[in-house]
Amino acid sequence: MSPQRVRMIEDMILAGFAPGTQKLYVQAVRRLATHYRRSPDQLSEEEVRAFLLDLRQRGVARGTFQTCHYGLRFFYQHTLGRAWGLFGEKKDRLATAKAAA
Repeated sequence: MSPQRVRMIEDMILAGFAPGTQKLYVQAVRRLATHYRRSPDQLSEEEVRAFLLDLRQRGVARGTFQTCHYGLRFFYQHTLGRAWGLFGEKKDRLATAKAAA
């Protein structure tokens, strides 16, 4: 098992994730790595974005896509500490409405 996978699992345990969620998130990272045939820590934000876009275009179920997206977001944000715009949080709609007014 790679040090990154061990670290991700430890991070999920600390975050209180259920074993089923941990399995799905690790599976999402593994699918990404298999898709590019490279370690996920070597991939760029654009490559991850293209992978997620490909999932959407292939018509995977919404739940499958969301689980994959959340798993990758957890891996890149929490385990690797990358602050990518791809995984940015939704803006506060109330604050946006006030700013527009």
